[in-house]
Amino acid sequence: MTMDDEVPQDHILVVDDDPGIRDVVSEFLTRHGFSVDTAGDGREMERAMAKQRPDLVVLDLMLPGEDGLSICRRLARPDGPAVIMLSAMGEETDRIIGLELGADDYLAKPCNPRELLARIRAVMRRRREPRALDETLGAACEFAGWRLDLVRHELRSPQGVVVNLSSGEFSLLRAFVERPQRVLTRDQLLEFARGPQSDAFDRAIDVQISRLRRKLEDSGGEIELIRTVRSEGYIFTPKVTRIA
Repeated sequence: MTMDDEVPQDHILVVDDDPGIRDVVSEFLTRHGFSVDTAGDGREMERAMAKQRPDLVVLDLMLPGEDGLSICRRLARPDGPAVIMLSAMGEETDRIIGLELGADDYLAKPCNPRELLARIRAVMRRRREPRALDETLGAACEFAGWRLDLVRHELRSPQGVVVNLSSGEFSLLRAFVERPQRVLTRDQLLEFARGPQSDAFDRAIDVQISRLRRKLEDSGGEIELIRTVRSEGYIFTPKVTRIA
């Protein structure tokens, strides 16, 4: 048995309006142990998801009808599938927006199928790691009146209101609560939140921190939870209590 044969049967949904790309990617991923469905647009994607929930969606940015960014926004919820976005444009702005909206990773087209395979495996590995860590860290964390449920991926404000976080925002907040009251550089945050193989960049972290801060402030936060340390990075200021 080869290493490729040992890959778990995760279910992948490839959403791209180019049938040639769908066929090539689907065939390649199937040969490497994945269960794969394909869709040409948002409507076909919804029909496919109704039949079987995917673990990960490979999502093209430019689609007929509803575009990939809009779809990514809808999929970016704690219980949603992982998302890897593809774009023929490959512009930095698109990468920032895609990651900001909750995509787990981003690749420029045309991409090498083996690189896509590596990214899929890395994203799925990161998705599984928090569940393993929950057993040692406790089921939830509390800080400054907030409660972060590490099992349900749910954040509640001091007023008891649930704050919706994208998967990327949850991973970033988790990286902070696991390392409170210490300065974290952008590179460290990228590694802690996205894994050591991530090719994301400083600007993406800055944008995501800005969005996370705004949600915390808009939800009734009375103290500055995430402080910028000039020329060094960021620090999560409150004391964190872990709950079994």
